Amino acid sequence: MEETISLKEIFSVVKKRLFLIIILMLGATLISGLVTRYAITPTYQASNQFIVNQSRDQADTSVDLNQIRSNVEIINTYNIIMKSNYILDQVVDQLDLTISSGSLSNKLSIRNEGNSQVVTVTATDPDPAMAVAIANTTVEIFQNDIGDLMHVDNVNVLAEAKLAANPSPVSPNLTLNVAIALVLGAMVGVGLAFLLEFLDTSVKTEEDVENKLELPVLGVISHISDQDIVIPHQMNRTRERGAYSGQTKKNS
Repeated sequence: MEETISLKEIFSVVKKRLFLIIILMLGATLISGLVTRYAITPTYQASNQFIVNQSRDQADTSVDLNQIRSNVEIINTYNIIMKSNYILDQVVDQLDLTISSGSLSNKLSIRNEGNSQVVTVTATDPDPAMAVAIANTTVEIFQNDIGDLMHVDNVNVLAEAKLAANPSPVSPNLTLNVAIALVLGAMVGVGLAFLLEFLDTSVKTEEDVENKLELPVLGVISHISDQDIVIPHQMNRTRERGAYSGQTKKNS
């Protein structure tokens, strides 16, 4: 029984403050849309893929599973080298960037799917053309220098990053941000509704008297509007006008 009453109270509060909740939801959605559309700088991504395989002097021999396993394990080392200052300083100089190698490292994401030998280098930048240049230049410099660093020749590019005709930004996501703002607006609205209800200690109904004061209700005074109030002298004037009107009709 208590659970049913509690649910009724919840729906009652939400219904009572429904207009406030809707206003907050619409406001949060509008603000999120405007900020996402006009205040946040869009960013673009470009990806370059290369494969770590057997060295060229082993290309004519049969595939060695141990060699493949070693190539997969060495990818972790390659990822660290590729984001090192040794490689990124050269990328900064070659592209004439105005950022440090540390900031450039934050623009790069290097990963390989599962245990594959394919590595994907993804660059992010507000300029889509610059994102393409960063991804391709990083892989190119790494491929040229890895032989001197580790005395290996097992990196081959699979797919260079290319600039699309109409590149689409990867962030911000307008739909996602608006959806999150809508949910947050609803949560804040409901929370504020219950807060206002909790702070409201006035007695409005018979149930409030019984629940808060724990006293029985002996009677209820109805609300009377000004139109319902009839003043005695106004009643007398109305009667006099009626009597005068009747006498006029008889005389006529």
